[in-house]
Amino acid sequence: MRNKLGPIGEQIAATFLERKGFLIVKKNYLKKWGEIDVIAEKAHKIHFVEVKTVSCENIDAVSYETDTYRPEDNVHPWKLQRLGRTIQSYLLEKCPEDQEWQFDVVAVFFDEKRNRAKVRVISDVVL
Repeated sequence: MRNKLGPIGEQIAATFLERKGFLIVKKNYLKKWGEIDVIAEKAHKIHFVEVKTVSCENIDAVSYETDTYRPEDNVHPWKLQRLGRTIQSYLLEKCPEDQEWQFDVVAVFFDEKRNRAKVRVISDVVL
């Protein structure tokens, strides 16, 4: 399941973002120095989204205030550096110089047995 969990979480995150009014521009933008899971646009701003997915047996118990483990904590400084380079590559290739953008992290808690998920968005993370 571990190899399937990432793509499942990315699809859940993309669907969630679409329901929140985002246009999905690209999934899995890949460069040799890094990958951006989802690139979305809303209100003329580009959102570069890192998706972190974890399996959990009881998503009803997931709460931001009480969680001791948060998937977004796995976005380590070296990962942020790689993402920053990849974001700059995308901006140089695809966007006008004055394009507004931000980096977000989407945490997906997935209950495989019940096929349910809970999503948490951490907006405008500093790179």
